[in-house]
Amino acid sequence: MGSVETAAEMLERRKSYILENRIILNTKRISLGKSRPIKTISRNSTRSRRSHLDHAGAHVLNRGQSSDSDSDREEVGKVNNDIDYNTVDIHDEKAFDTDLEVEASRKMNQHIIDGVLDFQSVRLAYCEQAALLKGGQPENINQTTSYDHSGKTAYIDTCKRLNVVPASYYLRHMQDRNLSMKHHGLGPSGMRALAESLSANTNVLELDLSDNWLGMKGGIAVCEMLKENCFITELNLSDNRLGNTCAPHLAQIMQQNVTITHITLSGNEFDDHSAPHFADAILNMTKVQYLNLSHNNFGDESGNILGPAIADNTCIKELDLSWNCIRRKGAVAVTTGVKNNVYMKKINLSWNGFGVEGALGLQDALKGNSVLEELDISNNRITPEGAVIIGKGLSANETLLVLKMGKNPMQSAGCYGICAAILRNPNCILQVIDFSDILVNKDFEDVFKQVQEQLPDIKLTHGGMEPPPKPKALVHPMMKLASYIEKHDLRMIDFFNKFDKDGSMSVTHEEFVEGIETARQALRKHAQETGIKLSEEEIEILLNELDRDGDGEINYNELAVSHMEFQEKREQINTVLTVMQPRPMTT
Repeated sequence: MGSVETAAEMLERRKSYILENRIILNTKRISLGKSRPIKTISRNSTRSRRSHLDHAGAHVLNRGQSSDSDSDREEVGKVNNDIDYNTVDIHDEKAFDTDLEVEASRKMNQHIIDGVLDFQSVRLAYCEQAALLKGGQPENINQTTSYDHSGKTAYIDTCKRLNVVPASYYLRHMQDRNLSMKHHGLGPSGMRALAESLSANTNVLELDLSDNWLGMKGGIAVCEMLKENCFITELNLSDNRLGNTCAPHLAQIMQQNVTITHITLSGNEFDDHSAPHFADAILNMTKVQYLNLSHNNFGDESGNILGPAIADNTCIKELDLSWNCIRRKGAVAVTTGVKNNVYMKKINLSWNGFGVEGALGLQDALKGNSVLEELDISNNRITPEGAVIIGKGLSANETLLVLKMGKNPMQSAGCYGICAAILRNPNCILQVIDFSDILVNKDFEDVFKQVQEQLPDIKLTHGGMEPPPKPKALVHPMMKLASYIEKHDLRMIDFFNKFDKDGSMSVTHEEFVEGIETARQALRKHAQETGIKLSEEEIEILLNELDRDGDGEINYNELAVSHMEFQEKREQINTVLTVMQPRPMTT
């Protein structure tokens, strides 16, 4: 029998064999990378592949044999000197680290990543160990490149070809059902690479690409991707500056694609030139249930074009046209479309400018539509008159559940008109009324209590109660008395003689009151303003002020002194007010 191989010799030979095969594997990988001499920017170029290979070898070697680790590292280090660091290794996720994910999440999945990275080493070690147990010699294992079902390889190759930086977040989440790529700064080139990868992706169902500045070219790349992808059902392309040039491509794909049910195109600078394309899409598409065209520049002309398309659409259940410039005839056309649509459940028309003309259209829409459940017309320049007009339509509606009219200049009177219309409709089923930022008064509170008796579950939001009216400034009785004397050009003695019937130069309180009442009746008889209208409380104040010695009578001297003091006070007040007035500017 031949000599028995010791355990140490067998371990040494096995380590040598593993390192040899790993060198062959890395050499092949380097040669494949050099076949595409496109430079790719690595976000962690300072990280060494050396530590990665050492880590992979540690899973195979016996951890107790630490004496040979230095020699192994030296041999592996020789291989690393030939590695092209510009070549992106899709298996090394550390090469794509960004700050898009928290560090804790990376640490939690690190053991899974390490296991994938070291698959080749484990496979080699397993095959060699099986051959040694059978008593034979380890056979050379052919290294073949298998197809990458995840799509990472294809995406990396596309990025190399287009000379763009791969999105590491996409590499880590390309298998997710809900993929959010918003705020990633993709741009047109980055979107082209992503679109080619998504064309064959079967996992992503909800895709968010908002705020990536895709532009026209990036938008067209998305449209080309949607021609191939038949799995995405929800797409968000908001805030990407797609522009009017991209509108026909989007309209075409909205008609052709049969899987997208929700599409958001807000904030893309569409205007009246894009309206015909979207009108064709709205008229002919059959699958889209939610369409958001808010925060664009659609005007009156767009309203005239979109209105008839809305009337004939048979699939949209929720439409958002808020934050546009639809007014006057355009608003009437849109509301006419809403009136004739028999499928739409929700529509948002807030922040446009409907005014009274739009209110008339909404009146007809609420009377004629029998399916609409939620209407948002906040901030549409609706006055109290417009609110009353809308209320007439509401008094005949039997399906509306939510009505939002906040931020309109309709005041408490307009809110009162809406509640009064609800009371006139016994079949009203409203559940939510929103009058945000509109002050209401006590009269509205009273009528809304009646609405609550009719609809106990209704919820109301308003801007609070109006502040109570400020009380009128009290005019001192002496002011009225002085005004009367000046108006009728009387001397103080003549005025006093009207009260002093016996010429005693003194009058009682009763005589003073009687004289005031006589003067009031005489002036009333001649249809003149009295200027001496005094209430009982004011007469009491005046008597107490004129009767300076408190003897129950008012003599002429007391009346003259009181009148003089009052005149002096009035002159002082007038002087102060004159000083406080701003001086006119001089040239």
